[in-house]
Amino acid sequence: MTHTIRPATTDDAGALAALATVTFPLACPPSTSPEDIAAHLANTLSERHFRTYLGDPDVTVLVIDAEGSLRGYSLLVNRPAADPDVSSALTITPSVELSKCYVHPGHHGLGAAAELMHASLQAAAGSGAAGVWLGVNSQNARAIRFYEKSGFRRVGTKSFRLGNTVEHDFVLERALP
Repeated sequence: MTHTIRPATTDDAGALAALATVTFPLACPPSTSPEDIAAHLANTLSERHFRTYLGDPDVTVLVIDAEGSLRGYSLLVNRPAADPDVSSALTITPSVELSKCYVHPGHHGLGAAAELMHASLQAAAGSGAAGVWLGVNSQNARAIRFYEKSGFRRVGTKSFRLGNTVEHDFVLERALP
């Protein structure tokens, strides 16, 4: 199946929310309750939220478009980190947050995630940032390996509220060329 990586449009908001319902649970620890996942999807990854992200000039959303079907997305936030644990850990500034980077499981192992990461890093570099940072659940070994392979290194930790649970994330960063 062929695909392209392109900037998302407001017309993609519903498809992005639908994709998030498939991809977000894959990033959660196995002990995460369905209620906490549902709360996060409703409070952060709904169609309404994606419309807000797409209208924010500090946010860039890229999608993997496979013949009209969205198979992955990334969301970059170009503003200083608000979390004091993150801002104190970062060693490269100014830095863009790679807030979300998800690929549909049907596209895992096909190189799509690496292509999306490459496009995301290019977009971040185009903003004038010197680095990119992200938070990844400390139990998500697969994602951590992917991010390390993509040039990120661990610089700190932060807490992340997922519904009624507090999760612990590693803060990773990498320099941009």
